[in-house]
Amino acid sequence: MGGVEESLWTALGALLRERRAALGLSLRDVAARAAISNAYLSQIERGVHEPSLGVLRAVTDALELPLTGLLRRSGVLEEEDGAATGGTEVAIANDPALSEAQRFALLSVYRSFVPPHRR
Repeated sequence: MGGVEESLWTALGALLRERRAALGLSLRDVAARAAISNAYLSQIERGVHEPSLGVLRAVTDALELPLTGLLRRSGVLEEEDGAATGGTEVAIANDPALSEAQRFALLSVYRSFVPPHRR
């Protein structure tokens, strides 16, 4: 992890922490609901660890939070209203034939190969 990508995961973690606090839940509460350790959840909330899609889904389910909305708000997934400008990320995000997991995987791979200034 590094640079822009790191700041996206930090933003995602901050949103998770805010939601947990808003619900009045402890790290331990959410970790137990998501079946992960509270140390791992703490790392995710601090942006220290890039979680898998499965872990993110478990955490967002525990927080009663839509995964796609969280990914968009944190900047990990591009907003749909950018569709008018075109681009690979928009095409992936708007393809109805792809599942949420497939979109996430494709965007992750795409972003690992294409520098932000070329997207």
